[in-house]
Amino acid sequence: MKFGMVAGEASGDLLAGLLLGGMRARWPSLQAQGIGGPQMAAQGFEAWWPHHKLSVHGYVEALKHYREISAIRDRLAERLLDERPDAFIGIDAPDFNLGLEARLKSAGIKSVHFVCPSIWAWRGGRAAKIVRSADHVLCLFPFEPALLQRHGVAASYVGHPLADAIPLEPPRAQARRALGLPDDAEVVALLPGSRRAEIAYIAPVFLRAAALLRSARPALRFLLPAVPHLRAQLQPLLQAHAPGLDVQVVEGRSHEVLAACDLTLIASGTATLEAALFKRPMVIAYKLHPLSWQIMKRMHYQPWVGLPNILCQDFVVPELLQHDATPRALADAAAAWLDAPARCDAVKQRFLELHHLLRRDTAQRATDAIAQVLQA
Repeated sequence: MKFGMVAGEASGDLLAGLLLGGMRARWPSLQAQGIGGPQMAAQGFEAWWPHHKLSVHGYVEALKHYREISAIRDRLAERLLDERPDAFIGIDAPDFNLGLEARLKSAGIKSVHFVCPSIWAWRGGRAAKIVRSADHVLCLFPFEPALLQRHGVAASYVGHPLADAIPLEPPRAQARRALGLPDDAEVVALLPGSRRAEIAYIAPVFLRAAALLRSARPALRFLLPAVPHLRAQLQPLLQAHAPGLDVQVVEGRSHEVLAACDLTLIASGTATLEAALFKRPMVIAYKLHPLSWQIMKRMHYQPWVGLPNILCQDFVVPELLQHDATPRALADAAAAWLDAPARCDAVKQRFLELHHLLRRDTAQRATDAIAQVLQA
């Protein structure tokens, strides 16, 4: 079996790595090639381009890199049309993958899209593009298949692979030992994102918020998991925005960090769902180029942007976006969690219920759906 695959950023690489594990169990000799990262490589994936080539943040940043990304997509399409894989699987990254899938599908190559584009939250017009692009969509959330089927798109709810991979009871003590942290320390994790522009916009306010928290709570410990190729970008930001603040920066290991922490300041995105699966109270924030913000704000349909809040249909955790994401507001929201253990216990219970909802043996369900597409 031969598959073409594309994952466009760290979160997609993680999902694709988990999916590939299930696919390899079903098809032990499979070959998978395209665009991906280290999690996919660990499953034997052959990356023709690294995933971070596609990792951009907002409309303005996407325009800056449009020519390079468009050229990569054209070259990838030509190579896949020559290779003729049994199927192509696009992992999230809909702005890149849906157009590629449409081209491959029109040439007779089966296409599967893994992660339903969030047409229920914004840009609902993409449903028509999904119809043209994907033979089947693998959905992470239970309400998505019915929505897609109303638009004529075949879809399956497969659950979330992270819900299978992350234990129901987070290994807090084990993670703290691995990171060299005392069991009784109060620990805050800083997760400003995995894209270069996210680091530029979000890390400074997280670091300044951390400095404010430390001034009020001198015993606080801070962890910051860094994507390896972006670690060098963080060093000058630490010196500029939190001089003298002791922040333990670790390469990768975000799951250990989330298991070890008591609370996280976190950029909106897939990482917020990971934090929820680790049952961690959080403060969600997001900042991007002002023009990108204006465009996205007009397209948004729901009052929430964070996945935990969207899935719970409630503001179970605070969201501070764009101008509201100030160091003082972030520090105050974080302190409110640290001062309210009963509130923390309540949100952990809510997240446990969410974890059970999303735990569906995703690898098995997804490979079953992919096998049906191949047989059609």
